[in-house]
Amino acid sequence: MRPGIKAMAQYDYDLFTIGAGSGGVRASRYAANLGARVAVAEERYLGGTCVNAGCIPKKLFSYAAHYGEDIGHAAGYGWSAAAPAFDWRTLVANKDREIERLNGVYEKLLSGAGVTLLRGRATLVDAHTVEVDGRRISARYILVAAGGWPAVPPIPGAELAISSNEAFHMGEMPRRALVVGGGYIAVEFASIFNGLGVDTTLLYRGEHLLKEFDADLGIFLAGEMENKGVHIRFRSNIERIVRAANGGALQATLADGAALEADCVMYAIGRAPNTRGLGLENAGVNLAANGAVVVDAKFQSNVASIYAVGDVIDRVLLTPVALAEGMVVAESLFGTGGRGLDYEGIPTAIFSNPNIGTVGLSEAKARERAGGIDVYRTTFGSLRHQLTGSGEKVLMKLVVDRKTERVLGVHMVGPDAGEIIQGFAVALKCGATKREFDATIGIHPTIAEEFVTMREAVG
Repeated sequence: MRPGIKAMAQYDYDLFTIGAGSGGVRASRYAANLGARVAVAEERYLGGTCVNAGCIPKKLFSYAAHYGEDIGHAAGYGWSAAAPAFDWRTLVANKDREIERLNGVYEKLLSGAGVTLLRGRATLVDAHTVEVDGRRISARYILVAAGGWPAVPPIPGAELAISSNEAFHMGEMPRRALVVGGGYIAVEFASIFNGLGVDTTLLYRGEHLLKEFDADLGIFLAGEMENKGVHIRFRSNIERIVRAANGGALQATLADGAALEADCVMYAIGRAPNTRGLGLENAGVNLAANGAVVVDAKFQSNVASIYAVGDVIDRVLLTPVALAEGMVVAESLFGTGGRGLDYEGIPTAIFSNPNIGTVGLSEAKARERAGGIDVYRTTFGSLRHQLTGSGEKVLMKLVVDRKTERVLGVHMVGPDAGEIIQGFAVALKCGATKREFDATIGIHPTIAEEFVTMREAVG
């Protein structure tokens, strides 16, 4: 730890963190391990969005949604079974039990590192003071890691809709669901509902799904999702929602005048930084138009004592990124200060059905940056489905700098895409070239081997 930290006795703590999510917990634990006196305040649940209303429960629901399809596919391999029955309440109860276990794990991680945990809402009083349930606490540094919150548009009847937060706690599974959005949360929940047997419609105001990703991914995914039974309506948006007079179904009226009935309308149109009401204005912290805390490369705000990481800075809304950001802050404040974070080449997965895995530049971004590129792309039916008759296809794509042969992007739609792309993310981080991909022996028969056997550029 830097000299002089322990001498700052005029403060109650060296670091006070607002929010016990991924970034806040990692920064707090690491800072405590470096010798800092640390406290964390959390008003909701330990583990933040990822553990409670994001990555973990979503992946559990995604697993659940695949089982019905897997049982159906098993017939092609000689298995026969009675028609499967699904119980929503069992899934929710078992999910809740796992989340409760993880909440306990996070509490032990903090206490084991000597971090003081305060259960309550913290707000800033000034650059070195926070207030928690009427108690004022001083700190040399304050870290804002309060996460994000789902956005729902202010249309008539918006209170009748749910977000991803509520989707994990519904008492009954809907028979019909409308999911609004075209990003990764929307396609994941549309796939989950559809896989669990819900009549699912996905509404999106844009022209194709996943506009922030390589264009081929969203286009290909839409086709596969429709083949699995999801109804997708592009260039569509809801103007108002009403409930039927008998208290039954919801009716969503679209901008074109069409009306759709559903038991559940879920908005998945993005998340907003959860900074409202934190008192950041009391300390003079600069915020972006959407409420995000404006920070520099070391995650320091314009106020020298106040830092921010994770969804509140609205850079890359991924748990591993928040963890890495938290490490940078702790190291900068209480260590040698040499740690940094490179946002290039961050891999990500989308747990739609089928899955998406992607790392590096999209084709469009690569053309902007590198100019001359070669694109390698293949679609095929995997060996697994040659006996199932499902017709499911896989898309795999490489984007290569023509001049240097360096692989700039690796993209996939298909089973276990995230598991496959993780390894290729290491290759891209190391600057691998297409020639090195070609020289790598594939594992046969696997889907992944296609990435090292594509020889002919298609664009």
